[in-house]
Amino acid sequence: MNLDLWDYSYIVFFVVIIAWYIYDKYVQREHQLLVNYPIIGRLRYFFEEVREPFRQYFGDENFYESKDKLDWVYKASRDVPNYTSFSPSQPLAKPKFMIKHANIVLNDDEVENDFEVVFGEEREKPFTSKSIIARSAMSDGSISPEGTRAFVQGSFLGNFPINSGEGGLTSNFFTTHKNYDKSYMKIVEGNNFQKRIKNLAKLFFNDAVALDVYRKLVFKKDLEAETYILDKEKEQFYRPNWEAPLEVFPKEKPNDMPDIIFQISSGLYGARDKNGKFDEERYKKVMSFCQMTEIKLAQGAKQTGGKLSGHKVTPAIAYYRNVEAYKDLFSPNRFPFANSIEELFDFIGKLQELSQKPVGIKIVISSKDNIEPYAKEIKRRVDLGIKGYPDFITLDSGSGGSATAPLEMMERVGLNIRNSVYLVNKVLIDYNIRHRIKIIAAGKILTPDDIIIVKSLGADFLQIARGFMMSAGCIRARYCSGTTGRQCPVGLATQEKSKRKKYFVFKHANYVANYHKNLLKNVKGLLAIMGLKNIKQLDKNKLLFLDKNSRVHDNIDEVFRRKLDLGKNKGE
Repeated sequence: MNLDLWDYSYIVFFVVIIAWYIYDKYVQREHQLLVNYPIIGRLRYFFEEVREPFRQYFGDENFYESKDKLDWVYKASRDVPNYTSFSPSQPLAKPKFMIKHANIVLNDDEVENDFEVVFGEEREKPFTSKSIIARSAMSDGSISPEGTRAFVQGSFLGNFPINSGEGGLTSNFFTTHKNYDKSYMKIVEGNNFQKRIKNLAKLFFNDAVALDVYRKLVFKKDLEAETYILDKEKEQFYRPNWEAPLEVFPKEKPNDMPDIIFQISSGLYGARDKNGKFDEERYKKVMSFCQMTEIKLAQGAKQTGGKLSGHKVTPAIAYYRNVEAYKDLFSPNRFPFANSIEELFDFIGKLQELSQKPVGIKIVISSKDNIEPYAKEIKRRVDLGIKGYPDFITLDSGSGGSATAPLEMMERVGLNIRNSVYLVNKVLIDYNIRHRIKIIAAGKILTPDDIIIVKSLGADFLQIARGFMMSAGCIRARYCSGTTGRQCPVGLATQEKSKRKKYFVFKHANYVANYHKNLLKNVKGLLAIMGLKNIKQLDKNKLLFLDKNSRVHDNIDEVFRRKLDLGKNKGE
């Protein structure tokens, strides 16, 4: 009997099925379901596996208010027309804030392009941001080196600030800095043969492959090879030489770098010595390139100290943070100089003196009792003429995100950003110190309407994470941490080299800049229909509140009095 290829295929198929059946029912003892339902029971695990990746495409979007808002971010980043036909596919649920329009509206060109915010007017070197928006804190380590470079380049192109995140000021933040001085940079250059091989790789493949080849030829097995940035024009690698004497570092922030907000967390990364202690000289060197300092006391989804899984602590990250490679990096819950508010403010004063630049804190609040102790101490120091108090307070919401955070803390700890901003603004006004403190809002701010509402409630400045992540290519697969055994599929939030190498740095840098540009453009559009020529004219009186029963409220103070029930337990 002659058997053709199909016959053999059928035989192999049935043999495999029978063997698979026997294995599931009689051999494996990991899954009870498969004993009773061999083979077919695996469909459960398949559907469970694809649930998260496909959730964003087929599930209702209720975490971000509407999928339309997510679509706005992706369209804005690609700089394509951002209009919707007839009505939103998923209208915003009530209760919700509404924006008051004017009887006589303005044209867009009648709205001023003044989006400047000044921090630390009392400091020797105040910081004037050209934008009301910054990319929020994302650590180089949680984000891939390629992702960080895209954000840095996008920030520079768009002329808006970028927060370093708790990972410190890594080499990747210097990717736009070409006018460097070898006195404070460590430079490594390949020989002529290595350069010719690089050029051949570029000719036959692409820049990414050429860079990888050149780096391997120059550094060979050096575990810190990734800490160097390639200067394509000079064909040399460079990174900051933190061992160089302080006097050779720039006296002013280089103009070919973006405005950087340096974040210090409880781990003191980027400002610590090899023993984990605060290093004054290292901090002053870092601040040669940064505009102000943010002390992170708390984050919305992560009220504990910072967490970085061991597989993400590469030799490069270990070098940046002065820690051991490939070991879980869990920072203390409490900031080392914050055993009391008085101690914290003294440390703030020390940083202000060392850097001569603004210093603030990042916190999450749950009640009036969280912010009043800060306000009282600021008021006391102002009255006594003591300068050691924060120039700004960054508020993260209880729904603030993180790649690695305890599930039980997400959405359970802290007020949302709108309640937080209103409450902190009110308390600072009550203590007559509002004019001395800038309020920065962070937490689920995605679109221009979010900006208008939060600004109207009292914020001076905004830091956005999710929106910028999506503009940089994030598809919300929820594989950021890698603790699930899976890595970010686009190479943005992973240290896995095979995925990182395929990330389009320059393409996404332009997307990041586009997102920021369109945020401001459409904020101007909203200001125009509100009849406002300048964003500084926003206040709570420009808002309405629509409750769940469709009742309209124009007294925002009364709305928040009911929402927050301030002082109820104290009989106030």
